[in-house]
Amino acid sequence: MSYKLSKQETTQLFEKLSEKYDIYAPKLFKNEGRFSETDVIKYDKIKSLDEVVWDHKSTYPMKEVLSPIQQTVFYFTEDEFRASKGKTRPMLIFARPCDINAMKVQARIYAGNGGYTDMYYERMKELAKYILMPCNGGDDTCFCVSMGTNTTDEYSVAVKPTEDGMLFEVKDEDLAAYFADAAAADFAPEFVQENELTAVIPEIPDREVLNALKKHDVWKQFNGRCISCGACTLACSTCTCFTTRDVIYGDNPEVGERRRVSASCQIDDFAKVAGGGNYRLTAGDRMRYKMLHKFHDYNARFHEGHMCVGCGRCTSRCPEFISITTTLKKMNDAVEEIKKELGK
Repeated sequence: MSYKLSKQETTQLFEKLSEKYDIYAPKLFKNEGRFSETDVIKYDKIKSLDEVVWDHKSTYPMKEVLSPIQQTVFYFTEDEFRASKGKTRPMLIFARPCDINAMKVQARIYAGNGGYTDMYYERMKELAKYILMPCNGGDDTCFCVSMGTNTTDEYSVAVKPTEDGMLFEVKDEDLAAYFADAAAADFAPEFVQENELTAVIPEIPDREVLNALKKHDVWKQFNGRCISCGACTLACSTCTCFTTRDVIYGDNPEVGERRRVSASCQIDDFAKVAGGGNYRLTAGDRMRYKMLHKFHDYNARFHEGHMCVGCGRCTSRCPEFISITTTLKKMNDAVEEIKKELGK
């Protein structure tokens, strides 16, 4: 069912929902950007709909609500340890289609990978419902249409602000009761059909081409350009890698907490193993790993589409202005060159 609420009715609805739900949305933080006197848009709990940023893509992805950059796994003393307590209040999260589609990847990795379910992610996922936000096509780094992530039906409510209120499409029965007295409306969400950017995904037909691509010189150019800062993966909607860190309380090394902290495959020592070995020594090696993981390996394993959702945040955050779509084109050109050499 679809409904229309005035501004006053929308405010009253928000207040009623806030009694039961924690509500998260992209929110503007003034002067907290990475450069002096710049702003940043990131997900946070909101107290009013006026805080929602509707017309700009968030700097950082929605995934941080469910899997924060750092979170406590357990607390420990000399004699015992105790798992951290999770949230108990359900959540409503404003999100665009690409971020909702990214949650399918998160769920596959955290909640369905090899039969193991990550309890820390699962307990957050079970509390979340999504409110679909309208998208105007994104900015000049978005390519969700190329990735097929411009549409979704995985939402509880869809919304659209109007001059005098807001339109709603309600799919979730638990939320329908909040609209019992609302006026019916003719509304269905519209999805982006074209981005400013397009991306061509390389077709890697077999392992022979894949192995040749891994050795191709296309990756060497990143040795002198990528600074291995990890900004791209921190801003990524689908990256899930993390490391662990112990935080000690006071002077006693046996009392504290263990946290898991987001990690990046682009950092120098990400692939370092016991004994000091490192399987990806150069920035080019690490870029190859990331690109193949996003645009080949994930789909080859799960057969559910590619890992990237085309949000373009990695391009926006890169201090060296490395574009993921340009890198994809170079990767595609290398694949075509290899196939021609191999007669495929």
